[in-house]
Amino acid sequence: MKNKKRKIRVLVLFGGKSAEHEVSLRSAKNVINSINKEKYEVVLMGIDKGGKWRLNAASQFLLNDGNPKLVKLNKEGESVALIPGNQERQLVGLSQENAVGMIDVVFPVLHGTFGEDGTVQGMLKLANIPFVGASVLGSAVGMDKDVQKRLLRDAKIPVAKFIVLHKENPKEVSYEKIVREVGVPFFVKPANLGSSVGVHKIKSKKEFPAAIKDAFSYDRKILVEEFIKGRELECSVLGNEKPIASVPGEVLPQHEFYSYEAKYIDEHGAVLEIPAKLPRKTIERVQKLAVEAFKVLCCEGMARADFFLREDGEVLLNEINTIPGFTKISMYPKLWEASGLPYGKLIDMLIQLALDRFQKEQKLKTSFL
Repeated sequence: MKNKKRKIRVLVLFGGKSAEHEVSLRSAKNVINSINKEKYEVVLMGIDKGGKWRLNAASQFLLNDGNPKLVKLNKEGESVALIPGNQERQLVGLSQENAVGMIDVVFPVLHGTFGEDGTVQGMLKLANIPFVGASVLGSAVGMDKDVQKRLLRDAKIPVAKFIVLHKENPKEVSYEKIVREVGVPFFVKPANLGSSVGVHKIKSKKEFPAAIKDAFSYDRKILVEEFIKGRELECSVLGNEKPIASVPGEVLPQHEFYSYEAKYIDEHGAVLEIPAKLPRKTIERVQKLAVEAFKVLCCEGMARADFFLREDGEVLLNEINTIPGFTKISMYPKLWEASGLPYGKLIDMLIQLALDRFQKEQKLKTSFL
């Protein structure tokens, strides 16, 4: 009788010290439910808001998971740690000092700071563990909207007008100068955050101080961006050296803009048109820019590119997200499903892309002598 092939052991990493913690919990639940259990053995690891890593059981890793406003990570899981340089790629339980076992690959479902910004990716590289998604550079650049937009602009990829403000000198640019440079209304947002957290649409001078204060509570650097009147489009990208783009989709917000509330709390907060009703030339333009931006920003594995389509047909790239949402209503998996790639197969491809990159990196020299 032949030995049964060992399953690939996948650590799904979620939660984190981020304002997008709750979104990550909901994304992780969908990844865990959709992954092929015949091929993969899933290990659940939640990072609480204090930064502790906790090993969780699939049956009870979330509390209040039916309510997006109250969902929480179950903190009763055992605290664990990764050991950098450990060739066995093992997790060690801190309370019992027992090895949890070898991890073949990590699937980070972390949104925002301390997860999507290159910090966790750097730690996993030090621990010599393969992981899904962009590496350190691509993750860091993808998170910092200021650096990201400057790189896109230099690569001749069209973006909206923007101004950067720093917490050390919050009055470096006046409201009047902002209006002269980007017009009104305009948006204020933290440079290193996603899911529309801390984002404000400013229509008058009296709204400006409170918006600046709130955005600076999440980051030391914030962006002021031009308001683009037009349609909101999104396109998913998949691959390493030869990335491909999905069909584009359109977001039709039912709120003032595509806010956190509209994305994750209000089930009627937005209508998703998948695929978007667009002329063939516009579809090809969006897909081309999505792939170009993916390469310019050194992304790998996955990313979702968000666009604005002006009334005159001009396409502007808003931003790229290197760990897009994986909730039931998230665009990234839905766009791939509409492109002929079901959720389960998408997860499988992402894991295989991570393992392929790791194998290639292992062949590189690390010593001159």
